[in-house]
Amino acid sequence: MDLLELAKARWSVRKFSPRPLEQEKLERILEAGRAAPTAANFQPQHIYVLQSEEALARINSLCRCIYGAKTVLLLSYDTERDWKNPQQAGIHSGEQDVSIVATHIMLSAWEQGVASCWVNAFANDQVAAAFGLPERERVVLLLPLGYAAEDAKPMEKWHFSRKPLADTVTFL
Repeated sequence: MDLLELAKARWSVRKFSPRPLEQEKLERILEAGRAAPTAANFQPQHIYVLQSEEALARINSLCRCIYGAKTVLLLSYDTERDWKNPQQAGIHSGEQDVSIVATHIMLSAWEQGVASCWVNAFANDQVAAAFGLPERERVVLLLPLGYAAEDAKPMEKWHFSRKPLADTVTFL
């Protein structure tokens, strides 16, 4: 499957089976994230792999969108290590870098038959505090990973509906 086919085939899974994710697949998925480009190659991202019963109970108490996944990636970045734009104060790369990493992870996972769902519906500061993250780290997203439940299906309005290219691209 080429990249465009892979990107079009992937969908956000909101119901996971209890089947555990194999360590070899998880490591390959994480390696795809490590290979992602970041601004000036500063690599400010940090990925916390939540798999223990305690960690999963904690994240489930803070976020209702884990959907039964037995592996959840918590993606953050170090505010002292992300690239800062020297031409304009306040512009930095942390969230963008983590977003690129997460996209690589999601596509690599799907290629291996592993589902995911990008989650932002939680209080970032509460999650950081609950897991004891360093003060200089900012949580960006959660990424539940695992195998889709047999009855899982894509949400019609969020997966199959795409604006025409002309609505999102302007040639100048």
